[in-house]
Amino acid sequence: MSEQRRTIDLSVVVTGTPEQVWEAIASGPGITSWYVPTTVEPRAGGVCVSRFGPGDEMRVEGRVAEWDPPHRVVFDDGEGVPGLAFEWLVEARDGGSCVVRLVNSGFGDGGPWDDQYDAMTEGWRLFLRNLQLHQQHFPGQTGTPLLPTATWAGPRQDAWTGLLRALALPESPQPGERVHGGPGSPPLGGTVSDVVPGSRLHLLLDEPAPGTAFLAAEGTGDQISVSVWLYVHGPEASTIAQHDEPRWTTWLRERSAEPTASTVSGT
Repeated sequence: MSEQRRTIDLSVVVTGTPEQVWEAIASGPGITSWYVPTTVEPRAGGVCVSRFGPGDEMRVEGRVAEWDPPHRVVFDDGEGVPGLAFEWLVEARDGGSCVVRLVNSGFGDGGPWDDQYDAMTEGWRLFLRNLQLHQQHFPGQTGTPLLPTATWAGPRQDAWTGLLRALALPESPQPGERVHGGPGSPPLGGTVSDVVPGSRLHLLLDEPAPGTAFLAAEGTGDQISVSVWLYVHGPEASTIAQHDEPRWTTWLRERSAEPTASTVSGT
């Protein structure tokens, strides 16, 4: 397989000056607002730490390999340490916007690497869209993430349909549509930003607080990762996160045991 296949190379246009966009992609508070809780020492050789959930096993530590504000930053696993590298490039455009380019390299060969490459490509598309929404609607603000995820039975289309049904959301939500979570779910309400049928939905939140969110069903086969990730703003954001994240985690796990569409139909 070619080396080109082994590099994820994605670009998006985001609102803001290079300096503003740099804060969003190279500072701890900025990255936390659209990705996962992150700290960054702002210098070449500095330590960066991202937390994908509770527990030490969900803590990922890396290095700031290159630091050239406001144009380029590279994160990796450390000098001489094999692993993935993440190069972020910021290029100014007319009209108060920038192109943000991510080059994610370091993938090996073989089936497990293929799976990781595909999963990370899909994941980065989710997060880059969240970055766009954050910069468009909450520039310069720090969001507080809620990151509940559970594993549901596949196939993915069944998991996705089941998630929408459990939340009492439309089967085919449309951009611009106002949606609201159903009875029994933690607070969730907002306007649909965009949809990828069968896999993800982005929201501009107004409940439980202003912010952004995405619903996602990721993976293939019998085990699907189902997420309802919210990024909330305002003075009550931390309180909301502490209260609602465990509720969402419980809610997702309980719904994982419910029959899928295929089970109900007998297929």
